[in-house]
Amino acid sequence: PDLGIDQPGPYDDDGPSKRSRYVVSGVEVAVLGERVQYLGPDGKLITESLTDYAKSKITDRFRNLDTFLAAWTDADKKQVLVEELEEQGVFFEDIREAVEKTHAGAFDPFDLVCHVAFGQSPLTRRERAESVKKRHVFAKYGEQSRRVIEILLDKYEGEGLKAVEDIGVLAAPPFDQVGMPLELVSSFGGRDEYFAALRDLESALYATG
Repeated sequence: PDLGIDQPGPYDDDGPSKRSRYVVSGVEVAVLGERVQYLGPDGKLITESLTDYAKSKITDRFRNLDTFLAAWTDADKKQVLVEELEEQGVFFEDIREAVEKTHAGAFDPFDLVCHVAFGQSPLTRRERAESVKKRHVFAKYGEQSRRVIEILLDKYEGEGLKAVEDIGVLAAPPFDQVGMPLELVSSFGGRDEYFAALRDLESALYATG
């Protein structure tokens, strides 16, 4: 969605490379490092921390961690929920940069939400992917299907969940070394079964136990 990035606004200017600009519910919000600035209803400039701003937007939608976890689990496509939060003022790229200053590794939106809004220690995408690989939770599938899942886990670790949820990824390397997209989907039993396996993969990635 078009969030109004880099539109001119009433803020002090450090140069375009040092800020991001968004429009949230008709209000322009400028992100300056780990701060946000926006005009309040009275026209006065409000400055607050990026994480506090994000926390307020997340908890407006989800009153507690359990509510968020239930919504995340129920979402057929997690990326849709991520984009909804972005439109409501949760600027994941900026938040990720802030979190990664104190926590080494690459984090996806799930862990950023849990950390910023609900005080949970974040896990990196690599930690989540490695945990699934160690548990061998996909032994029930055939060799070709397991290879697809292994590549999906590598894609998740390197690129995030958005790439994994796009079935078009099956046409890209290195999947082409395993089979054609239709063949790969058929190895699971068909399109419905492939998406069921993908949901199982997501459940394994975000298992809280």
